[in-house]
Amino acid sequence: MAHHLPAGKALAGPYAVDVTPESAGWGHAGLRVLELPPGGAHTFDTGDSEWIVLPLSGGCTVTAVDDFGHDTFELTGRTGVFDGVTDFAYVPRDARTTVSATDGGRFALTGARCTRRLPARYGPASGVPVELRGTGNCSRQVNNFGAAGVFECDKLIAVEVLTPGGNWSSFPPHKHDEHRPGEESVLEEIYYFEFAGHDGTPGLGYQRVSPSGPGRETDVLAEVRDGDVVLIPDGWHGPSMAVPGHHMYYLNVMAGPGAERAWLICDHPDHAWIRATWPDQAVDPRLPLYTAPERSV
Repeated sequence: MAHHLPAGKALAGPYAVDVTPESAGWGHAGLRVLELPPGGAHTFDTGDSEWIVLPLSGGCTVTAVDDFGHDTFELTGRTGVFDGVTDFAYVPRDARTTVSATDGGRFALTGARCTRRLPARYGPASGVPVELRGTGNCSRQVNNFGAAGVFECDKLIAVEVLTPGGNWSSFPPHKHDEHRPGEESVLEEIYYFEFAGHDGTPGLGYQRVSPSGPGRETDVLAEVRDGDVVLIPDGWHGPSMAVPGHHMYYLNVMAGPGAERAWLICDHPDHAWIRATWPDQAVDPRLPLYTAPERSV
């Protein structure tokens, strides 16, 4: 099975990206990228999965209808992933959902098969924790909109990572493909990439995934560009390398079979030492690229 899906490879129907558990060959995580023209709308059934509708560019209205009621959320959105934190909407399993956009836009639908039905909810941009992770050329920004412990879901974990040009993120390489209570959780993961261009030149980067043991032999070294996807069922993943002059964005979608919704990782033993050097270096002064807006009183 291919683990690097260049832009257009995962296109299906109305979706520029449509990664399902079936197409990925695993059990839980999914991602769709919906592109709507001005005045466009799309309706889908959530089925056995929970979803977060996350604007990549533009704003939208999200409506979810099920046996428990009718919910509508107005998402302000943003002009692009390098321009600001966005608000979002959570829609539960077994609901009919419509995304409509007066001015058009692109919207990520991050999903995970789940058991519990949680209520539909609005996530304000002001409530998204913006974390600066690493220092020096390992500095990156993480928008923890759907992180475990931040926003309640049944199985879904989702975050955004912004890496300044020339930096490495997802480093040290780490994995989450074994169940070790309190130390490591089993999570499938999807990376979706976008890049900041320069004077009309599109950006690019590189993604590495390496085998972590017998039966966990995913092996990827890929040049990634706008709209590319990398599937990570197992293995050490990282680094994600942003070429100089082009900031890298990736959306991480994770889900797994564990009873506990937790992001527990194990660093690669050959590279874990790098964390000890971080306190002696400054965070990249280009970060944060932006912060979450203040909460309204």
